[in-house]
Amino acid sequence: MHDDADSIDPGWPREVPQFQDGTLDQLLHRVNEKRKETTVFPPAPAVLRAFKLVPFDAVKVVILGQDPYHTPGMADGLAFSVPNGQRTPPSLRNIFKEIRNDVYNGDQSIVFRSDLTRWARQGVLLLNTVLSVESGVARSHRKLGWHRFTDIVITSLNARRRHLVFMLWGNDARKKATLINPDNHLVLEAPHPSPLARGGFFECRHFSQANNYLAQVQGAAPIEW
Repeated sequence: MHDDADSIDPGWPREVPQFQDGTLDQLLHRVNEKRKETTVFPPAPAVLRAFKLVPFDAVKVVILGQDPYHTPGMADGLAFSVPNGQRTPPSLRNIFKEIRNDVYNGDQSIVFRSDLTRWARQGVLLLNTVLSVESGVARSHRKLGWHRFTDIVITSLNARRRHLVFMLWGNDARKKATLINPDNHLVLEAPHPSPLARGGFFECRHFSQANNYLAQVQGAAPIEW
């Protein structure tokens, strides 16, 4: 397995064939070839960060977006997350606004941090449909093969796990709904939180629905959003 995957929990290569069969190595090689020509985000060690932080057997919620931020210093390997200290991008601001209204009854005293590692530590897999992007060019790596890889990740979670919450945000993510059995999992779909979606994301209430489902079906602790 590629060096970038060394610290991945062993559950992922055990359950997802593409971690073992050379497919992921080929993908990472293509991305690294692109790095020789132009700037690519996130940095190489962070491309697989979502899988490093959340073991396969620990996943409770999957949040699926489009592709990484293509602005310097923003993409950190977790969908929608940016390092603390960076300007909070519009999509993440909208996510926080929805959480504030959905979970905290509009409480303005709630402080959110832009680094979403804390969600990952609670079992939230923050995944994009495409895991790399060229600087300044959204969706520039959509034809490298990432879609097939993330298809298999979703398919494996659907088959091997039960009672997960899948939040599919935006058209690219919503196409994955056909890979998930709604009898075994909670599938929540919404427009992308980007302002370009003209506010369609608001009032989706995904965060409270997720916590209610986890409590009622899994008997699990709610996510502290």
